[in-house]
Amino acid sequence: MKKSFKPGTMIYPLPAVLVSCGATPDEYNVMTASWTGTVCSNPPMCYVSIRPERYSYDIIKRNGCFVLNLTNKALARETDLCGVRSGRDGDKFKLAGITPGKAEVVSAPTVNESPVSIECRVVDIKPLGSHDMFLAEVVNVLVDDQYIDENDKIDMAAMNLIAYTHGEYFDVTNPAGFFGWSVRRKKVIKREKR
Repeated sequence: MKKSFKPGTMIYPLPAVLVSCGATPDEYNVMTASWTGTVCSNPPMCYVSIRPERYSYDIIKRNGCFVLNLTNKALARETDLCGVRSGRDGDKFKLAGITPGKAEVVSAPTVNESPVSIECRVVDIKPLGSHDMFLAEVVNVLVDDQYIDENDKIDMAAMNLIAYTHGEYFDVTNPAGFFGWSVRRKKVIKREKR
């Protein structure tokens, strides 16, 4: 039996990302967001939903770009700190002890300590209520080379990524399967006749 609750956002877990923005170092900011995800694969598109009163909102709206930086267990404290402090009160990069890096395509910083930085160019802003959704095209992805194996494959499990679930952060390091494993045929081992 299931119990009814009032309507709410119960789609969990969600990625816990650091959204970095600002065209010049004097306006660089970083904030934590979980209302983010993929919306299309061709062209690659994603979104982040931000309250209009957030400090980063006007920076992203003005510059038309941002970077989604995936976070891991090593960045858990910094991720939380960037979500509870405002850029209006000072430089959150310095406060959190993280380093702004250089994006290759957009005019926004990356977070050097992040295993993956996804450069995004805003294509539309949708007012939705408490948040506005910044719909964006992914224009570049930077992956820390320590997570790329000898076959040029990205080792997502090694990143120790974290997710946000109803007020808490969890690691997502242990795979539960892979795409298509439920229908994959088992190899039949033929035995030689004696």
